[in-house]
Amino acid sequence: MRLLRVLMMVVAAIACTGVPASADDISAAARGVVRVVIIAQADGEELGRGHGSGFAIAPNRIVTNAHVVELANKFPSLVTIDIVPESGDAHYEGELVAFDPDADLAIIQFDGPPLPPLTLYSPSLPDGAGLVSLGYPGNVDKATMESLSQMLIPTAPVRSSGILSTHRDLRGLGTIEHTAQIARGNSGGPLLDQCGRVVGVNRAVTSADDGDGGFVMSLDENALAAFLKAQKQPFRSVDWPCTSMQAVMDAARERASRQADNNEEAARERRFQALRAQDAAVAAARAKNDATRENMMGGAALLLVLGALGVGAGGWIDSKGNRRRAIQVAAAGGAVMIGAVVLFVLRPDFDPASLDTDKGQAGGDSGAALVSGKLKCSFDPDRSRVTVSDAAPMTLDWKQGCVAGRTQYVEGADGWTRILVPDNEASVTVNHFDPASRSFTSDRYLLPRDAMARVRELRTDAELKSCTSDQAKLGELASRQSAIRAALPEQPDERLVYSCSPQ
Repeated sequence: MRLLRVLMMVVAAIACTGVPASADDISAAARGVVRVVIIAQADGEELGRGHGSGFAIAPNRIVTNAHVVELANKFPSLVTIDIVPESGDAHYEGELVAFDPDADLAIIQFDGPPLPPLTLYSPSLPDGAGLVSLGYPGNVDKATMESLSQMLIPTAPVRSSGILSTHRDLRGLGTIEHTAQIARGNSGGPLLDQCGRVVGVNRAVTSADDGDGGFVMSLDENALAAFLKAQKQPFRSVDWPCTSMQAVMDAARERASRQADNNEEAARERRFQALRAQDAAVAAARAKNDATRENMMGGAALLLVLGALGVGAGGWIDSKGNRRRAIQVAAAGGAVMIGAVVLFVLRPDFDPASLDTDKGQAGGDSGAALVSGKLKCSFDPDRSRVTVSDAAPMTLDWKQGCVAGRTQYVEGADGWTRILVPDNEASVTVNHFDPASRSFTSDRYLLPRDAMARVRELRTDAELKSCTSDQAKLGELASRQSAIRAALPEQPDERLVYSCSPQ
């Protein structure tokens, strides 16, 4: 029996290590996970406290299990809810705005700094898929906390990995059975795929008595989405497959290598065709020159004969005693002979070097610099990595480094770049447009709070908020963007690539 349990653990471990979860994606999701603390009080005296987990579905709204906040729903005057984020130095009072015991889900509104909302993943994952649970297990609290008051101190959620065992329908609710272990206190926390998207809400764990293996029961994404729709709560949901950024970058390098080979082959073909065209032009020019030369030599010979006849006729007329007329005729014949000599001397020689055979052979995309106006940009999933963003088609109003007449980009060796650092989002976006290929790339970095604070300091209050041709301002923008880029991680969390064309 013991051997069988060991074998089962080994098999599960092997299955979980097939495609390891990305720490960056899970860490980014963890920034929207919170501890939900329930405190019961009467006459100013605390009667007890407990906690569960939750996650942001909107900047100031938290989803959790209904059973976590059941007492707050029954006794709102005696029980308070506190939302404790994963970082910072404060906790915030929450208010229950939706409660569905049948779905075992609830929504809490809180006043405090906005949190990055998590995104749902709508397709159903297959059995054996790797999963990650995030939350605040009570057994970890017991091992690390000196008192219950420390529940209100921001702490990063605990993660555990496992696999999806099966999908079930329990009492009309879609349920996922999995092995990403949880404990009391994890209820209401998110169950994530390997790219940090929500595929379920953890709610219960089976006991492991008498050597039985423990399994976790989670509400699936469909049950969560149905609850949110019923409460008219907007949420983000995507269906993009989970791929690694490294795979996307490797594929991009492979495409670039193939494109370079294709470009070289095309360049060789253009050079070959140019040589053929040059040889044809030389042959045509030589034939035309030869024809002209022969015509001029023939004309010169004819004029020489006519001139000689004129001179001879002048002599004959002079023998008849008409000297004046003879001089005129002989002079005309002499002039014709001189013309023959001139025509012969001016016959053209052929010089291939004098031909302008390079005209029209420059090649290349001369229209790259002329890209201007509104461009329709279609999302290219084969060149992208999307985890939580919307990848809808977009319109790019482009005019030589300026977007929509107000956002200035900086020109580089391979196109134009602008780094955007918003005030109300925990993300940095690096946009890049290559007019030659009409390709628009948006790299998104999902950063923790302290990293966002450092980047915002680098942005400064002197952010360029309009387009300009002032070289000093462009140089300052380029310098500031270089400093921000140096502070970003080596790889982005997301890369959205668009192919653009004139509307």
